[in-house]
Amino acid sequence: MKQEKIILAGGSGFIGQSIANYFCDENHIIILSRHADGEKTNRVGSQDPLPNTRSVYWNGKEAGSWSKELEGASLVINLAGKTINCRYTEKNKKEILESRVQATQAIGEAIKQCKIPPKLWINASAATLYANAEIHPKDEYEKEYGNDFAARVCKEWEAAFFAQATPNTRKIAMRQGLALGKGGLLAPYLNLVKLGLGGTQGNGRQMYSWIHIEDCNRIIEWLFKEKEVEGPINFCSPFPVSNKIFMQALRNATGNSIGLPAYAWMIKIGSYLIGTEPELALNSRWVLPTRLIEMGFRFKYPYIEEAFNNIIKQYPKKAYRLF
Repeated sequence: MKQEKIILAGGSGFIGQSIANYFCDENHIIILSRHADGEKTNRVGSQDPLPNTRSVYWNGKEAGSWSKELEGASLVINLAGKTINCRYTEKNKKEILESRVQATQAIGEAIKQCKIPPKLWINASAATLYANAEIHPKDEYEKEYGNDFAARVCKEWEAAFFAQATPNTRKIAMRQGLALGKGGLLAPYLNLVKLGLGGTQGNGRQMYSWIHIEDCNRIIEWLFKEKEVEGPINFCSPFPVSNKIFMQALRNATGNSIGLPAYAWMIKIGSYLIGTEPELALNSRWVLPTRLIEMGFRFKYPYIEEAFNNIIKQYPKKAYRLF
């Protein structure tokens, strides 16, 4: 992609920052952010300012002055929503759901106001949509979805997305697996490995559907070029792994041979103490990117070992080794 106008909503998180970094050199990026200080900065989240990038304030709830930015855009990517890395109190659950649905509806309304609407709208979702799976994997053709809170959020999120009447804008739901790269969710795993606690979590059989963040960005670029693709797409490697293999591969990549296990009861206590939910580590999400494979997309990092080896090179040694 070159010289395209890209709108990125919710660009301050790990995935959003990575997308902005990937596309900013040869495209024009506008960040819609609740934390933007007007149009005077090209800073994305906490990172250094990026070229060809500017931020615009929006409240993430309704169309407003920011809506004009979507006029003539090539691509809209919506990642907006309260983090799920928190305790599922009633207040937090309400904010998690509403922040996603309202942001999606606001973008839909803004697109309807455009004389030249965006060509493609990619809206975030998650692999947590699918039911907890240990017997067989799920893919985009699966109609059996989960009933836990995370799955219900994804169902309502996607329902709000596909309900938007945008006949001239192609729509793709980005069912995201665990995104691995420098930062994001990998940081706490590195801390465990560093302290010799990077063994299996729970029984270790729960499946992790993951993706290297570079492949995530490559999929977005590929989908933009594939003009006929619509609907849900699983953003995950074709080779998901069990928690046991995931942790073993991370220990190998970091050169840490010792990895004490964490039993389920330990994770539940630890999750409570740090204010998050144990299901983030213990639930089994076994998801395959069947549609991407059918359409011929080629992953750069299909295997967890090569993904970790690439990512760990980006970290200073002190991030994953005590000595």
